[in-house]
Amino acid sequence: MQKEFSTGLVWFRRDLRAQDHAALCAALQSCRQVHCVFVFDRAILDALPRADRRVEFIRESLVELDAQLRTLAGKPGAGLIVQHGVATTILPALASALGVQAVFAAHDYEPQAITRDAQVQAALETRGVAWITSKDHVIFEHQEVRTQTGKPYSVFTPYQRAWLARLGDTPPSVHACEPHAAALAERPPAHAQSVPTLATLGFAPTNLHALGLRTGTTGARALLDDFWERMDQYDATRNFPAVKGPSYLSMHLRFGTLSIRQLVALALQRHLQGSAGATTWLGELIWRDFYFQILANFPHVATDAFKPAYDQIAWEQGPHAQALFAAWCQGATGYPLVDAAMAQLNQTGYMHNRLRMVAGSFLVKHLGIDWRWGEAYFAEKLNDFDLAANNGGWQWVSSSGCDAQPYFRIFNPVSQSETFDAQGKFIKRYLPQLAPLSPRLIHTPWLAKPVDLAAAGLVLGKDYPLPVVDHAEARARTLQRYAVVRKPA
Repeated sequence: MQKEFSTGLVWFRRDLRAQDHAALCAALQSCRQVHCVFVFDRAILDALPRADRRVEFIRESLVELDAQLRTLAGKPGAGLIVQHGVATTILPALASALGVQAVFAAHDYEPQAITRDAQVQAALETRGVAWITSKDHVIFEHQEVRTQTGKPYSVFTPYQRAWLARLGDTPPSVHACEPHAAALAERPPAHAQSVPTLATLGFAPTNLHALGLRTGTTGARALLDDFWERMDQYDATRNFPAVKGPSYLSMHLRFGTLSIRQLVALALQRHLQGSAGATTWLGELIWRDFYFQILANFPHVATDAFKPAYDQIAWEQGPHAQALFAAWCQGATGYPLVDAAMAQLNQTGYMHNRLRMVAGSFLVKHLGIDWRWGEAYFAEKLNDFDLAANNGGWQWVSSSGCDAQPYFRIFNPVSQSETFDAQGKFIKRYLPQLAPLSPRLIHTPWLAKPVDLAAAGLVLGKDYPLPVVDHAEARARTLQRYAVVRKPA
């Protein structure tokens, strides 16, 4: 079959695998020879802390991807071209140097990425190079799932029903690269360098390996194999942070070391067999699509409330607000479950999903801090940071987003703690100074009697802070703060 292009270039971004890869498959089918590139984009990297697990994860996943591409090609000189610089400059220059007629990439839905891609496309077009993109990160994008009036959904439950109806009982098609792999080209000598070291990129090692975080496709498969044995219990275990309930695949989904289509196919298989756990997990994957289509169809959410009325809320400001925010960031609010959640985030870059809701709600509805402050902190700290999901989650807890919790629903951090960490196992893991307290007191150490504190060797205000706010008072202030968005009776 005659191919459209002589030479093509695949730009890997958040799709660090060589299997079921939409852009790679399209390039291999369309081009007689194909080069592959990843750019450590300084437009992104220069804003990051010098020790960042995500950069280390990407770098190690690229080493595996490089080897995968050589194996797939069956050519020792094949592999991944890795560049370090500003992508909008590097990509067009590399396309010219390689003499390609087309550059292939996956769709990206984040506003800054859209701007970047438009700049690259314009620069390529001046060189006569085609820009070809494919859907890869989601099952359904943009307005593929629409209401009966042709509009994008803004409420999850009807979106989920429509999503499932559109998918049906057939797993999503995969993009098989293997049948066309012979088109993978050997790298020109000028671009045959190995993946740069962290030090070369200007970054320092992190505790990635100490945490047991495995990278690349092999790491993703190991986690998936483990979760496959636990999937049927997911609905019963996912809300308890001391229990091994989640899949822990979010970082791999974020960087595309495995395909969303593979996960949906596995979840759908068990869902159709009647597994409640698989049905719940499939719902979480649908939430992921939902937030991507919200960002794509309503890009203002990246900076503003989905519901404009919520931008009228007067958040706390000034030194007092900064002090409260610092206490929250440092895990020093005096509410053990919130503080343990923040300790988990600060130490590991991961936070259990139930705790993301609890900690987020506490910042917004107990401390009166603008949700954007928390969103930015999570963006810096989360290994699996994804703008669409992070923004969607923060707007949900602040009640400003689509299908969000009502403004008057205010998580009680004590009852959440007693319900989802009844024995205090999670709290003890991250706040060991509270471990001597009984399960009855570990959720509310400020209510402990002096004799109990003495027995635990605990001095409140020294070993562990007193609460920065009172729940009942904070609730009253929040209801008053949100009065600007109350609907008239």
